[in-house]
Amino acid sequence: QVQLVESGGGLVQAGGSLRLSCAASGRTFSTYVMGWFRQVPGKEREFVAAISGLGRSTEYADSVKGRFTISRDNAKNTVYLQMNSLKPEDTAVYYCAARRTWSKVRMEYDFWGQGTQVTVSS
Repeated sequence: QVQLVESGGGLVQAGGSLRLSCAASGRTFSTYVMGWFRQVPGKEREFVAAISGLGRSTEYADSVKGRFTISRDNAKNTVYLQMNSLKPEDTAVYYCAARRTWSKVRMEYDFWGQGTQVTVSS
C-alpha cells in the first residue's frame, strides 16, 4: 500500500510558475512509476507526466511538453512537477499516482493522492 499526499498548488498568474510535490509513504518508493494527472470539472482525468522508478525515463503530454518537468527524489520519497509558463488552460486539480510498471493510462494506476488545485489567472 502506498499513500500519496500532494502539495504546492495555488493561484498564479499566466506565465508564472509553480512546483507541486507528492510525498509517498513506504520503503519501496523507488520501485514505483510515478505519474501526474489533472482534471477539470466535467472532463476526464488526463495524463500530464510520468517518471520511472529510478528517474531515468520520463514522458509528457504534448500540451505540457517543454513547460513542465517531472522529477523525483527517492531519498525523500517525493516526486515533483515543476510547472513553468503556466497558461489558464492548465487550471485543474492535479493528482499524483503510483503503479509498479510503466503506463500513461489513468485506469492502470493503483494508488492516488487527494489532489491539489492549481488555478492560473489570465
